[in-house]
Amino acid sequence: MSNWPGKYVIGLTGNIATGKSVVRRMLEHLGAYTIDADALSHRVITKGAPGYQPVLETFGTWLLDKDGQINRSKLGRLVFADPETLKQLESIIHPYVRQAIDILIKRSKQRVIVVEAIKLLESGLSAQCDAVWVADAPQEVQIERLMRKRSMSREDAIQRVRSQSAQKEKIEAADVVITNHGS
Repeated sequence: MSNWPGKYVIGLTGNIATGKSVVRRMLEHLGAYTIDADALSHRVITKGAPGYQPVLETFGTWLLDKDGQINRSKLGRLVFADPETLKQLESIIHPYVRQAIDILIKRSKQRVIVVEAIKLLESGLSAQCDAVWVADAPQEVQIERLMRKRSMSREDAIQRVRSQSAQKEKIEAADVVITNHGS
């Protein structure tokens, strides 16, 4: 039973480039209200947002671009190279994202809510959901997608894929697994 009476909350997860966003958009098309936790995490560190200053205080102003925004590419290279640094960033961002998710779910008019979150299990958010769905794809497919869709080098794509928790753990926690080998 979720923490949100009258709502059926699906927690949608899976590692990078497994197709979570495609599944979320399909469910939205079918009438579910959907929340993209990754997009919320990006918004929380924009200039003037609550996570902006804590990120700069923790990692330094060298992350800023010419417009005073945090350069997410620089930040990504930093945190995905070191698990402890990634944990530091998550400790700043996750509380704000959780708060936003709670508000969005409570305000939603739809009864079915889908929360797409790559860290659904690690953050504990899965315990508040009625069901956990996992998108799954082979590592080589993930790497190819990152290179093609995000213009990453093979090395950067491999680093991103390897920096994440084991997909096997997500599958074991799933109520539904969506295998996504294709387009």
